[in-house]
Amino acid sequence: MSGINQAALDAGGDTSAGFFSRERTVAGPNFNRWLVPTAALAIHLCIGMAYGFSVFWLPMSQEIVNAPASCTNLGLFQALTTTSCNWSVPQVTYVFGIFIAMLGVSAAIWGAWLEHAGPRKAGCIAALCWGGGLIVGGLGVMNHQLWLVYLGCGVLGGIGQGLGYITPVSTLIKWFPDRRGMATGFAIMGYGGGAMVGAPLAVVLMNHYSANGGTGVAMTLITMGVIYAIVMACGAIGFRVPPNGWKPSGWTAPKNAKSNAMISQGHVHLKTAWKTKQFWLIWGVLFLNVTAGIAVISMASPMLQDVFGGALVGLADRAATLSEAQQAAVVAAAAGLVGLISLFNSVGRLFWASLSDKIGRKNTYFCFFVIGIIMYCLLPMWGHLGMAGLFVISICVILSMYGGGFATVPAYLADIFGTQMVGAIHGRLLTAWTAAGLVGPLIIAALRQAQLDAGVEPSLVYDRTLYIMAGLLFLGLICNSLVKPVKPEQQMSDEELARERALQKEDGVASNAETAARGRFGVGGVLAWLGVGIPFLIGLYIALAKAAALF
Repeated sequence: MSGINQAALDAGGDTSAGFFSRERTVAGPNFNRWLVPTAALAIHLCIGMAYGFSVFWLPMSQEIVNAPASCTNLGLFQALTTTSCNWSVPQVTYVFGIFIAMLGVSAAIWGAWLEHAGPRKAGCIAALCWGGGLIVGGLGVMNHQLWLVYLGCGVLGGIGQGLGYITPVSTLIKWFPDRRGMATGFAIMGYGGGAMVGAPLAVVLMNHYSANGGTGVAMTLITMGVIYAIVMACGAIGFRVPPNGWKPSGWTAPKNAKSNAMISQGHVHLKTAWKTKQFWLIWGVLFLNVTAGIAVISMASPMLQDVFGGALVGLADRAATLSEAQQAAVVAAAAGLVGLISLFNSVGRLFWASLSDKIGRKNTYFCFFVIGIIMYCLLPMWGHLGMAGLFVISICVILSMYGGGFATVPAYLADIFGTQMVGAIHGRLLTAWTAAGLVGPLIIAALRQAQLDAGVEPSLVYDRTLYIMAGLLFLGLICNSLVKPVKPEQQMSDEELARERALQKEDGVASNAETAARGRFGVGGVLAWLGVGIPFLIGLYIALAKAAALF
């Protein structure tokens, strides 16, 4: 038998199927389930660079040296095709909005397809779209064509974001029925930590490529696109799916006890799930949690500088005029806060999602909203009292819950709707993130500007906004309290479930459920975890080094 066929048998798959087909990824007896989170992290650490794209905005707005005077106040439509005028920072930041919008749209459109196609095929397509999108965007910067940047980084990259984000979710939940929150927390922690790894890498590459002139943005995007495409493809190829009926050794599914009343024993089809009130209540929960979190992410650095000013460098008068050196120290402190935000956004995903395995998903969201309301209401008081340390701690707690909301929601959906189509349902739910990502910053910026125009002091301008965010969290608390288990008649019948599973083409390997994935962790497992762990730890060290400026 050939080596390829033997590898297919080890994976538990049908040797007559194509390499990227789902049935070729069904796990064999020698596989270990703890390899799956490494494949997920490889993908999420790459697409998580979305949070680090701000390192490109200023250099991209300085591509044309000595731009003519006629370039003043260049409109967006002229900016799309100009080759002689610099783009403005707001014009290039639209890239972030485009790929967040495409993330939600693509996840919603192709979520059901992913359940049938499997994580290997979906992950490889995500690698081509995200990596290829960065390459196309780099060519757009090189030729100074903003429309090409939007198409590459925004549209193609956003499709890669959406597919890459949901690819591991369904697979991880099925591999870890005993630890659903922790499993998805591992993967989605990678998305939060992607900026900690990618942003410093982008800075190093831009410095390297700009040594002979220019900003180095174009070649940096192209280089990172190639790196990300390779890493994501390796992660996708490493995925395995469990046979239907698989469960960890010695684990028994919980019965319908009161403590597990929110965990469904059946499965709801996508076409039914998104029409239920439970889906839209959880949609509202995610939307409101993300909108409030975006408020802090978008305001944290300027808020720290406006509220505390000279107090950050030891001056008694916070409004005192600062010297150039003092201003640089304040900016460094604000940058340290951004580093802490990245850290807590990432680590909070694993912490809260793992905690949800112990206290339940609904109770975890109760914690998010109750603690969040308290923190948002305390922030203005810390500012008025000049307590910068407590101010920073409160922001870090808020950002840990912002990230924790993303990591906990897939397990919440699996509890309510079952695991069979959770990836597709999660894809539909991510439209809440798109809505929050597009609407939230606009609301926050409008509130801030309206207060400045009304003559409110900069140190007080954030108070009303923060109280409004606390109000949004109160609405989220209400939505979460209304979430109940789905009715039995909304779940798939045995015939519908069998028909859905037949689309996954597992008939020939389902009998392996008792023996699949009982292999040892081994050297391969250690190397896989080192492969994703070392870059993450390097990013963690850099984030902590930046945060040290606060202290």
